[in-house]
Amino acid sequence: MQCPSCHSEHIIKNGRIHNQKPKFACKACGRQFVENPQNRISDDKKKLIDKLLLEKISLAGIARVVEVSECWLHSYVKQKYKDTPRQTQVRKKTKGKLVIQ
Repeated sequence: MQCPSCHSEHIIKNGRIHNQKPKFACKACGRQFVENPQNRISDDKKKLIDKLLLEKISLAGIARVVEVSECWLHSYVKQKYKDTPRQTQVRKKTKGKLVIQ
């Protein structure tokens, strides 16, 4: 077994998670992980979250509706914000001529 972050093989058992699956820890980088994680957030849920973020809905409300943890949602939003470009492209508007007839 290898660490998903650093690919080290210095792994130790580190207890169990809520559904009694064994949890492991990497001695090299300290990351904790579960072998073969089951609860991945689907792309459909991520698209729904993206749509809901554009509305004036609290993050707690989005987490309840989509059934994800608030902690995961916060990290997802932070990553979205980080990936958004900071510069906008603005075209300079030319002044139009007023034609009086």
